[in-house]
Amino acid sequence: MQLPPTPHIVLTAVLLAAGAAMGGIFQWIGTPLPFMLGSLFASALAVAFAQQRFPQDYAYPMKFRMLFVGVIGAMIGAGLTPDVAALLPRMLVSVPAILVFVLAAHGVNYLVLRRVGGYDRPTAYYAGSPGGLFESILFGEQAGADLRLLTLMQFLRIITVLTIIPVAMSIWEGHPVGSAAGLDFGTGETALVWVPVVLGLSLAGVWIGLRLKLPAGQLMGPLLLVGALSISGLVEIAAPGWLVAVAQVVLGTGLGVRFTGMTLAMFVTGAGLSLLSVSAMTAIGILLALLVHQAGGLPVDVLVISFAPGGVVEMSLIALSLAANPAFVTLHHLIRILFTVGEMSIVRGKGWF
Repeated sequence: MQLPPTPHIVLTAVLLAAGAAMGGIFQWIGTPLPFMLGSLFASALAVAFAQQRFPQDYAYPMKFRMLFVGVIGAMIGAGLTPDVAALLPRMLVSVPAILVFVLAAHGVNYLVLRRVGGYDRPTAYYAGSPGGLFESILFGEQAGADLRLLTLMQFLRIITVLTIIPVAMSIWEGHPVGSAAGLDFGTGETALVWVPVVLGLSLAGVWIGLRLKLPAGQLMGPLLLVGALSISGLVEIAAPGWLVAVAQVVLGTGLGVRFTGMTLAMFVTGAGLSLLSVSAMTAIGILLALLVHQAGGLPVDVLVISFAPGGVVEMSLIALSLAANPAFVTLHHLIRILFTVGEMSIVRGKGWF
């Protein structure tokens, strides 16, 4: 395998270091997904103000990125524990409602981005997915979507949800919840032996996913492999928190360097579209939560969190602060991601976008 030129390696190392530093600052501030958003912000700033200093043929190392896409997939799969599986009988009403949510939310988002934002069809479709950030980017790239707008809208979705939901739930509960309360949902530091295990499973999963030509195989392969091992009880993965942070830095930096040509007007327009989109999705989620509550008797506040199209970790943080079973919330979000990926896979397979 031919290695990239030394200037490319050095620049990549500098971008990763800057992303890690910015991630540390974002973590200190209390930003959700601090290392992902921090590294994305740092590399986007580098592109905006110093792109002319980049080597002319510079390209972010995609195989390196692919490994850490696998790490993220493995950690999502690790959430499918036997305890989570035991909750399935209580979700006979709520799980079908998630499918309704995915279809309704994606349809509304597509109309908002297509009619109000004026996006082309592939960009509006993949930028409007109510979950599956990495999958939507992978599919969108294959479909010829504008990755600048797609990435912007997907991250604005997460940021907007993680801003609105904790504040709204804090008002509802009368005290801070989620990341606003300073709770920690991470597994903590574990023995270093888990690092090669997770990396090995990630590599194996990526190979399986690509070999079987699964949609977003570098993510779905590790997710399904580790999920099968985890839900069977054969393996109980607890990766070090810093490994997850490293994965966020690698992926966030790779996304940030794609912001070539992004303008302030794009950000302002995107923020307005995101607020409109998230408001519509939240209204759909609240309506479905009320219907599921009437049908199954599950708590409304927990259902609202379960339907919120935000990050799995942050939504689980809020559930933990409410003394709800975070596994219940986590499983709903994992299912939302799987439903969204499945829907995009079908649409992509049909060649509609």
